[in-house]
Amino acid sequence: MITIGGRSGRDLRDLRDGTPIGEWNDWKWQFRHRVRSLSQLASALDRPVASLAPCRPVLRTYPIAITPYYLSLLDLSDENDPLRRQCFPDSRELTFSLGGVPDPLDEERDMPVPGLIHRYPDRCLAIVTGNCAVYCRHCNRKRMWRESKPGRTRERLQSMVDYVARTPALREVIISGGDPLLISEPLLDWFLGALRAIPHVEVLRIGSRAPVTLPMRITPELCAILKRHRPLWFNTQFNHRLEITEEATRACEMLLAAGIPVGNQSVLLKGVNDSYDSMRELLYGLERISVRPYYLFQCDPVQGTDHFRAEIRTGMEIMERLWRNISGLCLPRYVLDCPGGRGKIPLQPFSLLPEKGRK
Repeated sequence: MITIGGRSGRDLRDLRDGTPIGEWNDWKWQFRHRVRSLSQLASALDRPVASLAPCRPVLRTYPIAITPYYLSLLDLSDENDPLRRQCFPDSRELTFSLGGVPDPLDEERDMPVPGLIHRYPDRCLAIVTGNCAVYCRHCNRKRMWRESKPGRTRERLQSMVDYVARTPALREVIISGGDPLLISEPLLDWFLGALRAIPHVEVLRIGSRAPVTLPMRITPELCAILKRHRPLWFNTQFNHRLEITEEATRACEMLLAAGIPVGNQSVLLKGVNDSYDSMRELLYGLERISVRPYYLFQCDPVQGTDHFRAEIRTGMEIMERLWRNISGLCLPRYVLDCPGGRGKIPLQPFSLLPEKGRK
């Protein structure tokens, strides 16, 4: 039995169904063999498709995608497994009782050209693709999963470059998605180079969950491309300590060795990491692999994520205990992201927070 993600899991050779290790470690193989249908999900669970009937209407609205690698980290027998909760469809995704909206940050309103979000004076965000290796069920861009994929052509990316070039106030460009590492390497290299050639662009940043869900994507060739366009910062999203595997650690180490700082932006998720112990172990794990905790986001009020949203007070209580008990190097900033240019509102812990039930 192979130990996966800090616990005993099923033998990876069984999960691969005899796939040679070279193919298993090929990110393109992983991407092609993602779980994309209810029948594939039923097969992974070794259950009849009929038993997953409640998930069928969910997939009509919010599709599924899970890499074999990420699937190998799950405890498939446990419906409350913190990794399974992040990627398995849930009938509660069609419950909108908390008033969620498709676009909670009003990103569509702040797009001067298709796919480019300009919310803040000195930086903008380019959505270069709508595709992801794994569709995280708490995603704040779930609305894009069934849309035509933006940013798939050089012409669309060129319009973003042109906008940045004629907007001198922009000193930083964030390349996001979807997952920007899923576009072709020549296209990514060209796009980064075109942005780097603009005199007033000082810093590039990439947001990608590939080190967590598809660590094989971090290759020497990719790192060489990213290194050419430094200063370039890389932010990923580990939400639970069980995601910090040997493969994920190796991916982050390759980025760091290329001179690319790696930060982490977690999301506070009910049933995943909304406890002091869970968050502490995640933050300690990130420090051990030299990934700097950057933000802890309050889960955005996105349609289809009601069941993930913890109370803000819960997050503040967790942060206060962390603030008192762990190294400052491990502490992220707990924030609430808001639309309309208001940005990220700090949700600071307070030492005099009254106990529950007291006034």
